[in-house]
Amino acid sequence: MKVKAVILDWDGTLVDSEAHIVACISEAARQMGLPDLGYDEKKNIIGLGMREALNTLYPDLNEEQIDQMRKYYSGHFFGPGAEQVKLFPRVLESLQQIRRRGVRLAVATGKSRNGLNKALQSTGLGPLFDIERCADETKSKPDPMMLREIADFYQYDFDEMLMVGDTTYDLMMAGAVGMPAVAVNYGVHSVERLRALEPKKVISCFSELVTLI
Repeated sequence: MKVKAVILDWDGTLVDSEAHIVACISEAARQMGLPDLGYDEKKNIIGLGMREALNTLYPDLNEEQIDQMRKYYSGHFFGPGAEQVKLFPRVLESLQQIRRRGVRLAVATGKSRNGLNKALQSTGLGPLFDIERCADETKSKPDPMMLREIADFYQYDFDEMLMVGDTTYDLMMAGAVGMPAVAVNYGVHSVERLRALEPKKVISCFSELVTLI
């Protein structure tokens, strides 16, 4: 694939944060007095904006309750002793290789801006990206607004860019604007679900992306 820019999901694609996110949802639910849901049910919403995720898990919550649960979640996610999430293997060096080839890099994530800023700093990846779009400053996946805004920033056509993610939300977002997509098979959603949306490629290690572009 000859692309000018690669747009990357964060959780489940670059960073191994699944278990931490699920644990923080459980703790927030406990503080709210809500029933704890199954692991797979909580895992499935990773990639959505937090408000959309909580609406999916607990549809009877009102706006005030959602805001409170988001505060509890953030308190656990960033609190003292919080688990330090790690980059998946070969992520840093692969991104550096891609940049050296003159391909631009961007992020499209369900994280909040505050959460992403902290993650960019803690992982050291911040300088590699030209632009990031977060769910609380635009529309949550699978709405393609994030991709439209990134395309406007670069002034590239959708078919000149590539979306890389681990969920059907990423692939649906890309498909809505005709952007090619690559799925990683080590994240949140199963390979079967990913393949059903016909990505250009499904990769099992992030470094495979380097050979594709």
